[in-house]
Amino acid sequence: MTEQATHAAPVCFILTNDFAGQTRGRGFPASAREEFLAQGCGWVPANQALSAFDVIAADNPFGSTGDLRLRPDPATEVRVAASDGSMPLHFFLSDIVRLDGSAWDCCPRGYLKGAVNELRERHGLTMRAAFEHEFTLMGLPAKPGPCFSLRAFRAVDGLMGRILDALVRAGVEPEMILPEYGPAQFELPIRPADPLVAADRAIVLREIVRDRAAREGLRATFAPKSNPAGVGNGVHVHFSLFDVDGRPACYEAGGPADLSPVAGSFAAGVLRHLDALVALTAPSTISYLRLKPHHWSAAYACLGLQNREATLRVCPAPTPAHDRARSHHLEFRAADAAASPYLVLGSLIRAGMEGIAARLPAPTPVDRDPSELPPAELQRLGARPLPASLGDALDALARDRVVRGWASETFWNCYLSMKRTELVQLGKLDTEAQCEAYAQVY
Repeated sequence: MTEQATHAAPVCFILTNDFAGQTRGRGFPASAREEFLAQGCGWVPANQALSAFDVIAADNPFGSTGDLRLRPDPATEVRVAASDGSMPLHFFLSDIVRLDGSAWDCCPRGYLKGAVNELRERHGLTMRAAFEHEFTLMGLPAKPGPCFSLRAFRAVDGLMGRILDALVRAGVEPEMILPEYGPAQFELPIRPADPLVAADRAIVLREIVRDRAAREGLRATFAPKSNPAGVGNGVHVHFSLFDVDGRPACYEAGGPADLSPVAGSFAAGVLRHLDALVALTAPSTISYLRLKPHHWSAAYACLGLQNREATLRVCPAPTPAHDRARSHHLEFRAADAAASPYLVLGSLIRAGMEGIAARLPAPTPVDRDPSELPPAELQRLGARPLPASLGDALDALARDRVVRGWASETFWNCYLSMKRTELVQLGKLDTEAQCEAYAQVY
């Protein structure tokens, strides 16, 4: 087919972000938009058991049987024209449903929707969330400039301008863009939104950044590490609680780190189940090269006030004159882009609800690098090291009966079989080869 013919018949995609954090789907002629909006398209249950490296877990719970549908959400439509006149980037995000239209229990987007509904119905709370993405540009002839510098930005300002323009036109609401600490590393925070919208926007951002970089002959990778000694790419998740009338529910002056009792219990629930959670939020073998002491990521399960070595960091208002109650929020730092944002937010909400239901007291804030504290002090503070590897995290997930109660056994059997397949796939590679493998797919 000629390029001219391709442009005459543009393609639109229906996409889902799966258990491996990969965005997959099916395309159709854009001229049939209304037809596919109404009926969606076919999907296969075993697709959820695909590892990041495109191998279906042999022991997945579906086998070769079954049929599903990808049902596009009209509110998620993205159509961004390319400046070079080539085919627009055009897609919808979708829910995975059964043939009768009912929810499928292994749909990541449905998992998040259920958590949001439970938070409102059980506790009268809503959440606002924002993802802070880091990515590395591969293929630049040299380091663009000093970290955090204007020079580093200006060296690739054309690409960054096109990325920002595309994100704005796609309704993603980028907040900032900046050169980061690592060579050719950049950060893109998004403005807070409803959890489902925030997760959808995280998917859109990744696809737009990769697409625009590829058009410049570069490769943008969100992989947790592009080389073992390099700076890692994280996905920091900022979130705050509100009541159903929109009043802030995170702040109370004088509480631990000025957290309200409900926010303190929410944080305690996250920390209680963190060993299992990181199997979902940091789900690659190389995620654990980043989650180490002195990496400003998170190596210990603890709460910190403005402490970047803590898994949960309290972010206070910037000035006394600011709306302190509305700005006071939490940041979860043990996540990266190997994870589906739907699983990340859905699991954080559910863990927080466990803390609220149990009325757990707020964790004691840790104001130092926890790796430098003696064991007795760590015990007093309730801080502990995170799992040291993906295998350890998966074992913790398999053992945590509370977390396993958040979804069906089919859901967890599929996730665990897929991730353990990934471990086998990468088991014979050294860490450098693992970093390169993940950099290719994320």
